[in-house]
Formats: sequence, structure tokens, C-alpha cells
Amino acid sequence: MSIFHSINISASGLTAQRLRLDVISNNIANVNTTRTAEGGPYRRQRVVFRERTNSFNDILTKKFKGNGVRVDRIEQDPAPFKLVYDPSHPDADVNGYVEMPNVNIVTEMVDMISASRSYEANITAINTSKSMILKTLEIGQV
Repeated sequence: MSIFHSINISASGLTAQRLRLDVISNNIANVNTTRTAEGGPYRRQRVVFRERTNSFNDILTKKFKGNGVRVDRIEQDPAPFKLVYDPSHPDADVNGYVEMPNVNIVTEMVDMISASRSYEANITAINTSKSMILKTLEIGQV
């Protein structure tokens, strides 16, 4: 195992959480978007993570180790749209209801806090690994 292996694992977590924050920001930005290029209101997106897999050589030599995380896909939330009564809205149906995006600001804020904390935890792990590497080098100088 490389001395930088733990840093690589935490770096993969930083990259994944940064993308998660980007998706959450996009959801918040489109909370009132009732028209998209695909037609209909904006549909909330979610990030799905997956463990980074071992290389083929690692599997053959049975050197299984943690490899970090990667983004498997970004999927659309199948939750139903919210109906809001607003007959003056240009996208209102014949009954005066507008389909609004299935984005809940409270859920997005909780997800944003979770992603931020995960990002901070990975930074802390990198700093701890860096400190351990420096201490190891100091011991080697004696």
C-alpha cells in the first residue's frame, strides 16, 4: 500500500462531494423553473455514489483494498410535481393549476449541509495523513 493511498481515497471523496454540491446548487437554482427544454417543469436531480473498483491485477493477486468513491450516475427524482393554483401563470392548465418542480428547499439545504460536512471530513483526513507523512520523514532524519 502506498503512503499516499489514504490521500487518494480522501481526494476521491472531495471530488464526489464537490459534484454533489454542484447538483444541489442546480436544484436550488431551478426551484421555480416551470419550463425546461425537455418540456414540463424542472425535475430534481440526485447523485448516486459507488465504490471505486479494484484493478484487474489487484483482483488476480487478491490485494483488495479500499479505493475511495466515484459518482455512478446523476438520476432524476421520480417524486411527483407540486400543483400550485395560479391562473395568471403562463404555464397554468385549464383549471388554473401550475406544475412546479419537485424540489424542496429544506431537503436541499439538509443535503448541502451533509455534503459540506463530508467535504470537511475528507479535508481533515488529508491533513491528518499529511501530518503523519511529515512526522515519518522527521523520524527518518534522526
